[in-house]
Amino acid sequence: MPRRTRCGVCRLTLLPEASGFGTMGQISKDLMSIADVWLFLQQGIVSGMVTGSIYSLLAIAVVIIFKTTDVPNFAQGEIFMAGGYIGIYLLLILAWPVLFAIPVILALTSILAAVFQRVVLRQVQKARGVSVNLVIATLGLAYFLKGAVRHTGLGDSPRSLPALFSNDSVNIGQASITHLDVAIFVLSVITMLLLFLMFNYTRIGRGMRAVGMNPTGAQLVGVSLGKMHMTIWALSGLISALAALLITPKLLITPDIGHIAILAYAAAIIGGFTSLPGAVLGGFVIGIVENLVGLFVSSSAIVVAPFLAILLVLAFRPQGLLGGQLQVKKV
Repeated sequence: MPRRTRCGVCRLTLLPEASGFGTMGQISKDLMSIADVWLFLQQGIVSGMVTGSIYSLLAIAVVIIFKTTDVPNFAQGEIFMAGGYIGIYLLLILAWPVLFAIPVILALTSILAAVFQRVVLRQVQKARGVSVNLVIATLGLAYFLKGAVRHTGLGDSPRSLPALFSNDSVNIGQASITHLDVAIFVLSVITMLLLFLMFNYTRIGRGMRAVGMNPTGAQLVGVSLGKMHMTIWALSGLISALAALLITPKLLITPDIGHIAILAYAAAIIGGFTSLPGAVLGGFVIGIVENLVGLFVSSSAIVVAPFLAILLVLAFRPQGLLGGQLQVKKV
């Protein structure tokens, strides 16, 4: 049986022959069989579901903020990064027990996001400046967090969190992934289901939905917009920290890892920027497309694939796959 190797940012498990394919022309040249295509297709989809589940979580974090405040949070990736480095500090530097450290990591990242909304964004809103000021404020948070991590020295070299699950392989069909991959996917899906239940069956979840649909109407029935906005930012921070804890055992984290938020934005655009189910769908689409392109085309084409998917969706369905009807606003 041929030895298997790892490649790509997703750590796909590939046959040695796969790692040498640069283009479809090369595949044709090597007379790739239907069985090989079927194997690669299965591997791409299964591995794409794993990475896509992380993109979906981050896309949800982006969408809930935009849906309720009309502010695109360009610091989402850096909040994700901050959660990862808080985990590194507590788990690797201070050697805290995992069961004690994880709730603290989630709480601290949530507080970080909530404090930013309360102290910075709220003051910008009170100043009644143009909405671009809010966007600039989120960019300021992104640069502040990257600078703070570099100042601590934690970002001097790439690091990764310890894996809570083994890297032993498990087969799904003909595809091969690890127990860690299975745990990432399962925990991500459970988180999405819990968010669905919260938004639909709890008072605070219905309050968030009301603020997103009609802020003035929600305020008239007793919903505090200030408290709700802060809660939404805290929830976004918690989701980002959870995503960091799940994926950083597979990736080396650096202060620049926040660029992963670009893929979260891509997922949100593909699914529909105001649709939570769309964010989930978009995340899985991006994950699967990335992996299939990496397998069938080239690993260097992975960077281009999400943006090609965005262009195709915007060309044929500008509101996103699960977005509502396009609305024209008078200005």
